[in-house]
Amino acid sequence: MEVTGKLVKKLELETGTSKAGKEWQKQSIVIDTGDEFNNLIAVSAFGDKLKQMNKLEIGMVVSVLCNVYSREYNGRYYHNIDGYFFTNQTNASLDKITNGEAEEDMPF
Repeated sequence: MEVTGKLVKKLELETGTSKAGKEWQKQSIVIDTGDEFNNLIAVSAFGDKLKQMNKLEIGMVVSVLCNVYSREYNGRYYHNIDGYFFTNQTNASLDKITNGEAEEDMPF
């Protein structure tokens, strides 16, 4: 799944230790998709994916490839959205114009 929108918030870094004794790190960002309803989506990143995510800054238009999954616990379902590829899309449309790609699509 791909989520695209404006990065509006970076949440605090979470750390811990698993039952197996391995340390882990997790951080989430909030993306405003611009949709009329349910426009804010929180996407989490773990481990080495944090390096990609931390290159993004608040206010950038970003695109995130992510896995969406649910798990059941005591009859209730909990959802996760884990990002695995983060890109800055802020200048993407500007690049198309400067490379001449958009000139062919113009009606005049």
